[in-house]
Order: sequence, then C-alpha cells, then structure tokens
Amino acid sequence: MQRQFVLLVASLVLFGISCTSAANWAVVVAGSNGYYNYRHQADACHAYQILHKNGIPDSNIIVMMYDDIAQNTQNPTKGVIINHPDGEDVYHGVPKDYTGADVTPKNFINVLLGNKEAMNGIGSGKVLESGPDDNVFIFYTDHGAVGLVAFPTGVLYATDLNSTIMKMHSQNKYKQMVIYIEACESGSMLENILPNNINVYGTTASNAEESSYACYYDAKRQTYLGDVYSVVWMEDSDVEKIDTETLFQQFQITQKKTNTSHVMQYGDLALGKADTVGQFQGASSNSNKPQRNILKEKYNEMLRRDAVATEDVRVAIVTRRLAEAKENSIEKENLERELVQLLNDKATIANHIQQIAAKALSMNRGDYFAMVTEKHMPLTQHACYKSVTQRVQEKCFDLPNEYVLNKLYIMANLCEIGLYDFTINQAVDQVCQERLHFDY
Repeated sequence: MQRQFVLLVASLVLFGISCTSAANWAVVVAGSNGYYNYRHQADACHAYQILHKNGIPDSNIIVMMYDDIAQNTQNPTKGVIINHPDGEDVYHGVPKDYTGADVTPKNFINVLLGNKEAMNGIGSGKVLESGPDDNVFIFYTDHGAVGLVAFPTGVLYATDLNSTIMKMHSQNKYKQMVIYIEACESGSMLENILPNNINVYGTTASNAEESSYACYYDAKRQTYLGDVYSVVWMEDSDVEKIDTETLFQQFQITQKKTNTSHVMQYGDLALGKADTVGQFQGASSNSNKPQRNILKEKYNEMLRRDAVATEDVRVAIVTRRLAEAKENSIEKENLERELVQLLNDKATIANHIQQIAAKALSMNRGDYFAMVTEKHMPLTQHACYKSVTQRVQEKCFDLPNEYVLNKLYIMANLCEIGLYDFTINQAVDQVCQERLHFDY
C-alpha cells in the first residue's frame, strides 16, 4: 500500500500536477495619512483582523498603511486603534508590510502583479504569490475622485487599476477575485471598465458621482473612527456566518445600511451570487460570534446621526472640537484660526479650478461653463483626464487633498465636452502661476 502511494505521488510530480490545495490571498490598503484620516487605517486594521481570525495566514495577507495613527501624539490611547465606539483594539498584530513612503500606487501595482524583483528591499517585500487555483480579496480605503483613488503622495487611476487586473487575469494570478473600494466617487474605478467575464466581482462605497461618508465620531479621540460602507460590511462579517452568506447577500446588507451613498456592484455579478464571503475573507469561525441584532440596534442610529461627507470631515472635526473648547483659551483661538484656514483653502481650491474651466472654455466653448462646473458627466476620456490632472498636480496643488479631489470632476468634464488636454493644460498654466501648498 505504501509503495502504491509513493508511485502515485511520483506520477503526479512527473506529469506536473500540483498537490497543493487552493489558498486565500488578500491585499489591504489604507491610502491616507494624518490624524484627521484616522478612520482609514482603522478600517484597514479591522479588515486585517477579520481575515486573520478567519484563518488566512499572515504570509498571505499584505497590508499597506502609512502607520502614523497608533503612536500619533493626538491619539490618547497610544498603540491602540479602534473602528467603532467602545470597540476592541484592531491594531494589534497587523503586519506592517508597507508603511510611510512605501505606500504608493506603483508599489501597490507591483504587489498585485507579484513582482518580487521590483519590491526587493522595499518594506517586507511581500507580494501576491497567488496562482490559478487561488482566491484573492482586495480592500482599499481612502479618498477618491472621478476615475482615481488617492495614496499619501500620489493617485491611482482607474485605467491603471483595471489594466493591472487584466494582467493578473492573463497571468493566471487568481481563480476568482473580489475587490471592495471605500472612496468618494469609487464607482468610477470600475464602472464601464471592469469586464464581467474575468471572474472578478467588486463593490464600491458610492456610485461614480457622489461622496462616501465617515462615521462614528469619537469625543475622546476627537476624530471619526470609520467609514459607513466599510464598517457596515465588516460588522456584517464579524457577526454573519460567512461560510454560507453569499457576496451578493453581503452587498445587499451593505447597500441597505449604507444610507448615505449608493453602494454599487460591478464585474461578474453571477460570481457574487454563487460564491460565499468566506471563500474570500477566510473560512468562517462561527462560534462565539455576537448576535446580529445586538450590533444592529447599538450602532445603526449612530451611523445615521454621525455620518458626514468625506470632503466635510476636517471642518466637522474642528467644529466639534471648537464646541468643546474652553472659552478664551489658547486652544479655542487656535481652532478658530484653523477653521478659518480650512474654509479659505476650500474656497481657494474651488476658485482655481473654476478659473481653469473658464480659461479653457473661453478659448472654445464659453457657454458650457455652468454645465461643466455643475454636472457630473460619465468619464470616458481617460487619457485626457490623466494628462490634465497630472498638470494640476504639477502646477497648482497636490491631488491627495479632499478639497481638490472633490472638484476634479470639472477637469473630467472639460475633457468630456471635447476639449483637448493641450487646451486645458494651457489654462492650468495661466491660472496656476504659483503652486499652493496646504499644510494639514
């Protein structure tokens, strides 16, 4: 009998048949930095805890986050990050694969493509080593705009993300893949771009035109602990039997409870209905899970009451801090100055981008100004958009700023009405004589 087994193994090796079983892989990314953005790293850390608890080994989980929150001077609980009120620490044990300056779109793409050579000497060097029998789960949380999502010092365009996905497919880097994206206008990362026949299913926090929302303001930490879409799907995974719950069922729950924006789904919708959450987030450990109704009643009202659009988070935090500050204190004076500065910066950015639109249109289509500045058009002119937004980054101000990101639809619209990027870039050069820096 033993001899027969040895012969069987030898024949499998001889004919190139692998004896290894399918594995789960995951990439978790928080694309922001700064204490105001506490919630993004809290989302990412919570996602890691779910994957880890459900049996995906740390060797198969790759985490990218700036890692400036847990030990931040503003954090009253050093070394601890929570993702919902009275929540448990989600920071403990999180792999610090790529932190600080290593959290970039280029490194993210190389991780997804399994490019170990490119990542040699950077962070942990871990990359996706998944194959044709493996399932891959990707979770990204941060700021976004039409056709892009932000990283601390750069942006990832929808076209670059989707070309990476296509390369992963052609290189047999997965059997099936699921992507969850938390960002403003995140639907534009997948809408009309992600094919429905490459075994990839994705959901997004919002459609292609609207903001995503922060939630769970914490008075002790004086910041928001999470984002609505993210905490909804994660709190569902915390309590649900995800080895039987389908991806589509989780989408439906998340869509229903995320009443601040329109949660969307893209790609292979049949995959979403056929496959379970556990096939991507790890085999569910159903014992000792809290009952769904306990969390439901405790936090649903807070989600509704606390939710604030991403572009308003900084002002909302400063306003709350102002309300709690002592009269005639230095703290109150500083907060009042900070609030004025934030509002001035917001107005300055909006004014610059509107001036760019006016200049570009005056060369060709002056009567289009109201439509371009007020309406969100579907993005199709990706090359033009990439060109003009990179010019804005070079000449005007950093793109990873939520006030800038919130107005980039205007730049997209200029491309969509038929203006050439050369014309728009000329307008950028004329308006942005001096590059502005906003010190947050």
